[in-house]
Amino acid sequence: MAVRPPICNFGWKAMDFALPSTDGATLSLRDIAGPRGTLIMFICNHCPYVTSVQDRLVSEAKAMQELGIGVAAICSNDAATYPEDSFEKMVAFARVAGFTFPYLHDESQQTARAYDAACTPDFFGFNSRLELQYRGRLDDAGRGAAHAGTQRDLFLAMEHIARTDRGPKSQIASMGCSIKWKAAA
Repeated sequence: MAVRPPICNFGWKAMDFALPSTDGATLSLRDIAGPRGTLIMFICNHCPYVTSVQDRLVSEAKAMQELGIGVAAICSNDAATYPEDSFEKMVAFARVAGFTFPYLHDESQQTARAYDAACTPDFFGFNSRLELQYRGRLDDAGRGAAHAGTQRDLFLAMEHIARTDRGPKSQIASMGCSIKWKAAA
């Protein structure tokens, strides 16, 4: 079922975490933060919204990293119910997709809950002070193929944040599959 997260809560401070990465390290927010901004995206391996844009995610992440923006992706889905989102499969997914950014495993789902992540993909764009400035979509192509006139919402917002420390006032929410939460104990 498609889910839309809420619009940006400007100024909300990024929550710290310490999560295992598919490259074998354990990384915190401080390890990922860039000097001109930080992008945290909640994704997973099996979501059709994510798989349809994975090439664009990689190319946009590279472009943002060149601007001094730190980038990381987090998978918080319940791997017991969705084994295609297991840590082992995350390692393979990141390698095949050519991720140039850390792909982190949030097995406890505490980070997703702290960020109030709603769907995959869900983008959180922070300024240099780790204040939320963007929570919108990747682009206007959605799950379709990008075209010559595709509006690069995420990149343009993060570029603006890198220059001004402020996000655009007008933002269009992302859309994706719901986070696959663990059953309440």
